[in-house]
Amino acid sequence: MKTFASVALSGDGCMDDCSSRRLILSTPADWRDVLRLRAEADAILVGAETIRRDDPSLTLHDETLQRRRLAEGRGAEPMKVTLSRSLRLDPCAKFFTTGLGKCLIFTTSDAPTPLEASATLIRCPELTAARIVTELEKRGIRRLFIEGGPRTLRMFLDANLIDTLRVAVNPAIRVDDPRAPHFNAGISLEGYPQHRQAFDGMEVTTYTLHPDRSEEDLHYLRMAIGQSRRCTPCATCYRVGAVIVTRSGEIYTGYTHETSPTHHAEQEAIAKALAAGADLQGGTIYSSMEPCSTRSSEPESCSELILRYGFLRTVFALYEPSCFVCCQGAMRLREKGVEVRVYEELGDEVRAINAHLVPQGKKNIN
Repeated sequence: MKTFASVALSGDGCMDDCSSRRLILSTPADWRDVLRLRAEADAILVGAETIRRDDPSLTLHDETLQRRRLAEGRGAEPMKVTLSRSLRLDPCAKFFTTGLGKCLIFTTSDAPTPLEASATLIRCPELTAARIVTELEKRGIRRLFIEGGPRTLRMFLDANLIDTLRVAVNPAIRVDDPRAPHFNAGISLEGYPQHRQAFDGMEVTTYTLHPDRSEEDLHYLRMAIGQSRRCTPCATCYRVGAVIVTRSGEIYTGYTHETSPTHHAEQEAIAKALAAGADLQGGTIYSSMEPCSTRSSEPESCSELILRYGFLRTVFALYEPSCFVCCQGAMRLREKGVEVRVYEELGDEVRAINAHLVPQGKKNIN
């Protein structure tokens, strides 16, 4: 998934003032650019406090953009997503009543709520950026647009789960109130690649926090899928291939049961790398399927091995189907700071290789 976040600020760095009315910071040209970014997204996310305070509809407000999305085979509007531990949200808010996008709420509450009439609820033991990204990705969301508020933006920034950050400043407006919500990225943005634009007086800087490595990732991921074909089909395991690329460029491969009837693909590749004396710290491991989080035949899961040996990135094509266990490998890796990339466009090929276990065309979550 690609995550894109946007924030509008006053000239003195405030996201809003302390009045009861929403502070309008964007100029018309800047607003049109925000709508363009919304149209490119599969889902738009805001915090519950933004819904309570600003009552946003999160719609495109543009039939041309809607028609373009429909021509691309997507819904007319992106999905709308929010986070609410308490579920104290007005069912009549524009988030729920305006527009054509489906509504999704992440919550830790088990209480019944009238919101279930207009939104799908995902009840979680806790709300983390890693869990939200993983659950949305499993539901086919490839591009997430995060619009705020300050706590929600900071949650994703602190988890290092924002790829691109758009900061739009209106120097003509100053709040001059220390009580007002200020934007704090929690990191220094100056060292990141940036692109500057101007929109009707707005000064917009777009920071690339994670570079696009899709060409390299797809190359090695296809190599991993090729390895998976070498595994003999078995009623008790998936056919999975893995490729390790170290920081110095060394490459090691493995596939399920290559040397042992209990070894997974990632385990096989790690064993080869260790036997060769390779330094795995900071490397990338590519796997055709999500690394496992639960093992009965081995003392450590593949996710635990990835963490123990200090891999920086994990890349795979298909979330593990729930044939044996409910895998949480991707979420656990993200929560420990490992960058996880999923290339769903290669997922059908992995399903076909595992047709002995995975019905074709079946997705993990509908």
